[in-house]
Amino acid sequence: MNSEDGSVDGRQPPMEIGLVGLGRMGANIARRLMAQGHRVVAYDHKPEAVEALVFEGAEGAGSLADLRSRLENPATIWLMLPAGEATEQSISALAAICPEGDVLIDGGNSHFKDDIRRARLLAKSGISYIDVGTSGGIFGRERGYCLMIGGDTEPVERLDPIFRALAPGLGMVGRTPGRDGHDPRAELGYVHAGPAGAGHFVKMVHNGIEYGMMQAFAEGFDILKSRSSERLPAEERYDLDLTDIAEVWRRGSVVSSWLLDLCAEALAHDRSLERFSGLVPDSGEGQWTIEAAMEEAVPAHVLTAALYARYRSRVDHTFGEKLLSAMRKAFGGHSEVAS
Repeated sequence: MNSEDGSVDGRQPPMEIGLVGLGRMGANIARRLMAQGHRVVAYDHKPEAVEALVFEGAEGAGSLADLRSRLENPATIWLMLPAGEATEQSISALAAICPEGDVLIDGGNSHFKDDIRRARLLAKSGISYIDVGTSGGIFGRERGYCLMIGGDTEPVERLDPIFRALAPGLGMVGRTPGRDGHDPRAELGYVHAGPAGAGHFVKMVHNGIEYGMMQAFAEGFDILKSRSSERLPAEERYDLDLTDIAEVWRRGSVVSSWLLDLCAEALAHDRSLERFSGLVPDSGEGQWTIEAAMEEAVPAHVLTAALYARYRSRVDHTFGEKLLSAMRKAFGGHSEVAS
């Protein structure tokens, strides 16, 4: 077995993996795997991205076919590409050249129903398909990635060293009382959620919740900031220091969280958040979460309101929306879109 922090020990040999897509998260996934002894063969449509990773120890490939040829049988290929056409095209291309026994992993933010379709089609050729909801953003290289995995049990268990290397491990998070008998992998930051699509479904709902939590912070700080408004009676106005309030909430408060940490950091650098416009895009998972809630007849008032707030931000922008932009920039490296 691996050690609790995810490192490869002498009893379990390193594995090899092909990695397609070397963007913000893909390149750091490769770096985290290489740091723990795994062999990475990397490909991206931008040659400079491949060259940069080769300099750090990866083996570069000039095409998908070249990548596959550099891997032993059976091969494992992890795709870290934008959901939609880029992922579809790459999976189709790999399906045409991968032999029976290979495993394709989609670590992006694909819709779970696409995963079900892909797994069914690939199974006809004897290729296993695994969907991995991957959370951790641009900090995952150091902090590790929370992984929500969908797919058949055999390939998921066979690739456990890869998932364990990417996950955070126990770290400093306290253990939850009463977990005896439950899957120990969850404590290390990764879980086999179920069959094809289950990983991305869990990640989709995770992102829907993320929208709601971020919106709550954004609105709360907007209320704090607006308390100095001249529309209020003079004795009821407060010129509150948002930087200090964010900081004190980080310490002992029930709302302390990584998102609050990011708020505090953004406000410490720029109390007025002048460098953010407040135009907050949505990446799709929030909408898909609401669609799932409607299919299941589950009320989702907060998550729906948070999604609609992002739509509304495209018209005019509040201080709260600037804080949303600041949080997205901090945890995921997301840039604002042009208005």
